Amino acid sequence: MDILSQLRSLFHAPLARGRLCVWAAAVLLVLVGIFVRTVPWSKFNSVGFDEVVYRTYVVGLDHVGLDHYPEICQLYTEQQKQPGARNKLPPTRFLYIYCGWVAKRIAFGDAPPLSIQAPGFAQSDPALVSLHRASSFFLSLMLLAAGICAWRMFGAVRGLGVLALMVFSPLQIHMAQHAFIDGFFAAWATLCVWLLWENLRRPDHGGWLAAYGVCLAAMVMTKENAFFVYVGLCGLLAVNRWARFGVITRRLLCVMVAGPLAGVAVLVYLAGSVDVFFEMFRLYVVGGVKLHYAIATQDGPWYRYLIDLMLINPLVLCLAIGGLFTCAKTSRPLLYLSAFAGFTYLVMCNVRYGMNLRFATIWELPLCALAAAQVDAMSRAFGKRSALVGAFLLAALCAYSLRQYVILFVDNSVYDIVSEPLLRAVKILK
Repeated sequence: MDILSQLRSLFHAPLARGRLCVWAAAVLLVLVGIFVRTVPWSKFNSVGFDEVVYRTYVVGLDHVGLDHYPEICQLYTEQQKQPGARNKLPPTRFLYIYCGWVAKRIAFGDAPPLSIQAPGFAQSDPALVSLHRASSFFLSLMLLAAGICAWRMFGAVRGLGVLALMVFSPLQIHMAQHAFIDGFFAAWATLCVWLLWENLRRPDHGGWLAAYGVCLAAMVMTKENAFFVYVGLCGLLAVNRWARFGVITRRLLCVMVAGPLAGVAVLVYLAGSVDVFFEMFRLYVVGGVKLHYAIATQDGPWYRYLIDLMLINPLVLCLAIGGLFTCAKTSRPLLYLSAFAGFTYLVMCNVRYGMNLRFATIWELPLCALAAAQVDAMSRAFGKRSALVGAFLLAALCAYSLRQYVILFVDNSVYDIVSEPLLRAVKILK
């Protein structure tokens, strides 16, 4: 019996060592991902318009307190109604503002804001630094969630490849280097995509349902782009009858309705009234279509996002498109992620003056999953050496992605990722 036990342990030892290596690699990748997101290395040292607006809201919240948030909303409507007022982001993007404020209270306490003209303002202002940290933290959370999602969908080894591509994504690293709300929002969107999958595969599980409802509400409280993600999630339910992702239950449908409604209810409460809430939204939409910058930089044909994605990381996009045609039809998880990207793309590419690559951060998990699947399919042609070839290809792809970040955002100091500065960074425009 002792000999038999020894033989069993010997038989399972390579498998145990393999799993240990996978876990060690996953932990190392997560740590590297957190490092490249939190350590400042972008060469753009100024402050963008959006960052100033969010910073103003954090300063205002720090000054009046959470109980007086309706006054901040009322002030926004009064300012936007003034003749010649420049359209700015609404305070209904509450959750990002609130997290920046909490980070500020924890790290800086009652420290007063700095003057925008002060030397080193972008690196020293308490409110702005706190917003940067909120972006970095939630993009690190997105990385972790995507890694767990990929592991549960595809297994440990292929999930590791998806995680590696996510770690070195130029778009994600850039989002984490500034006070952009889009990376923060993408973290909640990615959680919603993952949790819907879990609820379809494990119907009526109380924990998964509760987590899904909370993430839906949080996404709504973050940004109005939640509508696009919600359309994508509903699209997945609509095609489930044919795609067979899982089981749709009455409780899941109730959560799909109750979660977003809870988020809207919180925003209405913070606005002070239903009238103020809808007036803020109306003023923002009306002003947005008249904004000269949006008209000049955020319009184009339906394939605008594909062009910009090709400029920022062409190899991953090409591999993802290949994976869409060669791997997605045989893998239900890949089909699920591809369908989500397709439904959201269909809506987002039709928004007039509203196309910006920052919004495409919600597609990072589908793109990386498809690209990793295509690399895996290519490496299988090498037989016994497929694992080694696959690892080499992924490592080369990660190095290339990191090099793309350096070219665009370090060497050329690109800030807003619209077509013109990207084209100039890759020397297409001189």
